[in-house]
Amino acid sequence: MKKKYSFFYLFLFSLSISNVLAQNKANGGAFLFNSEKTVCLTNDQRDAIKIMLQKNTTKLQIENKLFASITKNSQQVLFSWPVQQANGFTYNDVWAISNYVDHNTAFPNQVTDYNCGTKSYDTPSGYNHQGVDIYLWPFSWYMVDNNQAEVIAAQSGQIIAKSDGNFDRSCSLNNSQWNSVYVRHSDGSTAWYGHMKNGSLTSKNIGDMVVQGEFLGVVASSGNSTGPHLHFEVYDNSNNLIDPYSGNCNNLNSSTWWNSQKPYVDSNINAVLTHTAPPAFNTCPTTETTNINNDFIINDAVYFAIYLRDQVANTNVNLKITRPDNSVFANWNFTLTANYSSSYWYWWNNVDATGVWKWEATYQGQTVVHTFNVAFPLSTKDVTFEATVIYPNPFKDIITINSKSKIITATITDLLGKEILKIRNKVKPIHKIDVSSISNGIYFLTIESHLHKKKTTKIIKKQPK
Repeated sequence: MKKKYSFFYLFLFSLSISNVLAQNKANGGAFLFNSEKTVCLTNDQRDAIKIMLQKNTTKLQIENKLFASITKNSQQVLFSWPVQQANGFTYNDVWAISNYVDHNTAFPNQVTDYNCGTKSYDTPSGYNHQGVDIYLWPFSWYMVDNNQAEVIAAQSGQIIAKSDGNFDRSCSLNNSQWNSVYVRHSDGSTAWYGHMKNGSLTSKNIGDMVVQGEFLGVVASSGNSTGPHLHFEVYDNSNNLIDPYSGNCNNLNSSTWWNSQKPYVDSNINAVLTHTAPPAFNTCPTTETTNINNDFIINDAVYFAIYLRDQVANTNVNLKITRPDNSVFANWNFTLTANYSSSYWYWWNNVDATGVWKWEATYQGQTVVHTFNVAFPLSTKDVTFEATVIYPNPFKDIITINSKSKIITATITDLLGKEILKIRNKVKPIHKIDVSSISNGIYFLTIESHLHKKKTTKIIKKQPK
């Protein structure tokens, strides 16, 4: 018999759940990015960039290194999307849009985007937003820390300027410079890529060529920024601002500059995840407490979460949880009651079978499936965990973990908390760690048992003289 779900209410809920989840409530709500409208570039900064780009272009031309001479017959370039998920990560997508170009020159609070909507901003000082702001979702700071979201060249061209080495965890208006790359294309247009992560920029230099889709850097929050996002700004060969989107209220250009323009409302399932506890979105710039986990013990409480982009009011998400034997644990429809640029929703219950489970969501014709593992504990109590011995210490190349508990995770961090090495094995207990590649010094080793008990020990690597 299926167990009755037990839920608690957090905030901003709406639902229409059938089958075993009837009458239960969803937890979660809207994620609000960029609540403080911040000038991505001050007028002085933008003017200085334009002067720098002109000087660099002239210098390359004098040195006969400018890759193309522009003629009246030059064909307008078309852009691919400038943000992608790095290899090795498994979210379904990593971005949403907070702002487009503002086509209403009046201010303040008088904005019009290309689609005649209000997804843009201006300021009392007279700044009308220029460019497209593409922010990270979900867990933006976690993605920055792990280099998960990459900036890529929207079109092939030549690097005519770049700036790196600037602070990249901004949360409000400041006078700092952003980390950025500027690429000139065959038609003489230029794309600006701003707010990137310190030290992440391409190793290529001014004058070097890049191809469409090539890595330029990692999305972060350098310069005037309220959170991790890419500011993508475009100018034509006469240095006129361009809005790459075509629409009835685009006053700058009549045609799209995208090779495939995305819809204004681009509903998407960005991630379907499982957690040990509700995620916590901490105060900027503190990294989120994701509590993401894919390995559980039978009867553990599992938190089932979905992360949406452009959720639309009065639409339904179908949600389904399937046991390892393909029997349905739960299947229900969840009704969204508001329009949000990004949102998250979660439910929880105890899992009752071992093996590989499936947690899936279907929204607007798209289905995303997430798998997670449930196992039996090696014992009902982990009384032997505290007796675990780690030796030798100081160590040279190998650390031995002597424990009667099943050690499934071993993590080594330095004195600043930076992760140096992590090993995870749910099948075979961890008994030895090869640390030959680690430099001499003081570290912390944290081990975790199959029953989620943790223990941290200070360790020292010291090569014998």
